[in-house]
Amino acid sequence: MTQPSSTTTEALAAEYLRLTREEMPRLARSSRPDWPVREDHCFQRIVLDAICGGVWYDHLARPAYKNLTSDQARRAVALCQAIIKGEADLSSLNAQSLAWRGKGR
Repeated sequence: MTQPSSTTTEALAAEYLRLTREEMPRLARSSRPDWPVREDHCFQRIVLDAICGGVWYDHLARPAYKNLTSDQARRAVALCQAIIKGEADLSSLNAQSLAWRGKGR
């Protein structure tokens, strides 16, 4: 498990947190009622699982946002932005995350 090495990584991690804690929950409650989740921790789970290719805590130490590599932080922000723009399917990403956790619906 790799530690972040630069302020750039920290800035990207902060943007990931802003998107998942503020922006995505706000959108879910207003303009995106079709999204399958509303809570910040759900967005974080989905995005982290997707960038890790499995259950995030099998790949990252806790807290995840402090232990993202630069590449992981960049990919997390990019995925959040793609979800917001409708370029990534949040429902499919959520289903995959739940399947990795043995909670598929």
